[in-house]
Amino acid sequence: MNVFLKKHLPDWIIKARAKWQYTGKERPDFAITPKDGQMSVWDFSRPPTVKSIKELVRVLFKEDVLVKTNNALAVCETANPPTVYIPPTDVNINLLVQIKDRHSWCEWKGKANYWALKSNPNVIIAWTYEAPFDEYKMLKKYFSFYPQTLDCFIGEEKVQAQKSTVYAGWVIKNLVGPFKGAKGTEHW
Repeated sequence: MNVFLKKHLPDWIIKARAKWQYTGKERPDFAITPKDGQMSVWDFSRPPTVKSIKELVRVLFKEDVLVKTNNALAVCETANPPTVYIPPTDVNINLLVQIKDRHSWCEWKGKANYWALKSNPNVIIAWTYEAPFDEYKMLKKYFSFYPQTLDCFIGEEKVQAQKSTVYAGWVIKNLVGPFKGAKGTEHW
């Protein structure tokens, strides 16, 4: 880890970052071997990498279009399907409300703020990082949506939700796992 970061990050974050057994350098025995045209989440690195998505990304709630963008980013991390982040300029913010009293922390990205639909303010559908750690400053104020509660598309493909109550990876057909998120896999 970078010496500058060690001096400026709280101990709990340094410990959380160091605990991960799998880092994308080697697939565990239980990982599915990808076939031609497939990707394994076990080849994604930890710390996570950020990549541009070339296809059109859409997020819908019933008839409402929350997102339509060609500027999405994918955060790829060992054992997780990519998490998709949308620039705030491409989000229909008029349909959303920030949940003021709900936050969490990611040891890689920082403090997350949560969002809901104005029409259903009790169900979290997205989060943002207002002040992410320096390594992920490109995600500042970008929205990431839970495919568990919305219809999310990359190109024409409707993504499947990661089986998790915490993680919000977007599972696409050319991706193999198994995926972190199910009970008992949190340590992956």
